[in-house]
Amino acid sequence: MTESLAPAHIRAIAPYQAGKPIEELAREYGLDPAGIIKLASNENPLGCSDRVRAALREAVGVLHGRYPDPSGFDLKADLAARHQVPADWITLGNGSNDLLELASLALLDEGTSAVYAQHAFVVYRLSTQARGARHLMVPARDYGHDLDAMLAAIEPDTRLVFIANPNNPTGTHVPGPHVRAFLAAVRERHGEHVTVLLDEAYDEYLDPDERTDSAQWVREFPNLIVTRTFSKAYGLAGLRVGYALAQPGLTDLLNRVRQPFNVNALAQLAARVALEDTDFLARTYALNRAGRAQLQDGFAALGLEFVPSHTNFVLVRVGDAARVNGELLRRGVIVRSVAGDGLPGHLRVSIGLPQENARLLDALKAVLQA
Repeated sequence: MTESLAPAHIRAIAPYQAGKPIEELAREYGLDPAGIIKLASNENPLGCSDRVRAALREAVGVLHGRYPDPSGFDLKADLAARHQVPADWITLGNGSNDLLELASLALLDEGTSAVYAQHAFVVYRLSTQARGARHLMVPARDYGHDLDAMLAAIEPDTRLVFIANPNNPTGTHVPGPHVRAFLAAVRERHGEHVTVLLDEAYDEYLDPDERTDSAQWVREFPNLIVTRTFSKAYGLAGLRVGYALAQPGLTDLLNRVRQPFNVNALAQLAARVALEDTDFLARTYALNRAGRAQLQDGFAALGLEFVPSHTNFVLVRVGDAARVNGELLRRGVIVRSVAGDGLPGHLRVSIGLPQENARLLDALKAVLQA
């Protein structure tokens, strides 16, 4: 019966599997939730900043039954000032995932194709599938994007190219000059018929010398969309707010398919406060940098191969990943299986607080020696 209710490309979708919640693991294994650590969803272990918490507490007391500002005027003004672009070049989303979906909804259909890399963020595949478009998945190079191969993979019906930089779930990073050269080559060969979506969800975790002003690329390339999120470094994953930068032509298309009121009032407020709390962002960066070294040194000491990370997680090869993951869950440690990303021998481990990282390494050592 249900097979007749939806097109074949919808029925073929395997729903997105989020990281296992702490409460779910506690129920499954009879564990105390307070003793479980979650290093699966690339969340900020500090949570959000104290300034954001204070602003939210104050705002909750005056909330009423009116809808949020559908245009997000104030948040857009802050973002426009931060990136030095006009406010009408900004689209707000219910997290950056929402913006990926909006781009695919606006640009793809059954007569088109999308290019993305092997081992890249699963939502690129899912959003392409949901539109009935063709998948042009390009093999990874050293677990990351092979931009030359991706350029060669573009076909006459290609309308969208997804690039995650840094990449999830592998943690790799393509240097800025290489990305800009790719953007220039796409424009030279295909004009504005092919849109490039540059997903920079983890940009704040890059070392300063690795960062680039992607807003400058948006000024230069009218076929570019850059997406960012407040879910990771800013610690607002539970509120769901992200944004896209693009010139007016693409921004107009995104807003044609965007749901009204897609970013709630608390999320808009929290994002504005978080954007200004540079001290918290610096603290997050420093904690993550130290934690990344802690995990990578620990994996090396265990004799495990890992992909050097530019993000707030590390991809590590553990052999029988399904078994190792199951044993870690029994010990109250949640990490991320990436078998669905074509990496059945690996696990993705989010960087936590120092004591959480140490517990993960101790549990992993016990599982591997069992």
